[in-house]
Amino acid sequence: MPKMKTHSGAKKRFKISGSGKVIRQRARHVHKFQERTSSQARRLVPNVEASAPDSKKIKKLLGK
Repeated sequence: MPKMKTHSGAKKRFKISGSGKVIRQRARHVHKFQERTSSQARRLVPNVEASAPDSKKIKKLLGK
C-alpha cells in the first residue's frame, strides 16, 4: 500500500488542537475589511471549532 498523502488545501485551512478538535477560521475573514464595520471584523477574529460531521471528514483529509 502506498502512503496516504495529506490534502494540500486542508492543511492550509485547518489545524488540530492539542485535545484533538479541528480548528478553522471564520468565513469572510480574509480580505475586503474596508466594506465591513469594525464590530463585524472583530466578530470574525477568533478561530472556532469545526462541526462534528465536518471534523470527521477533515481529519481523514489530514491523515489523522
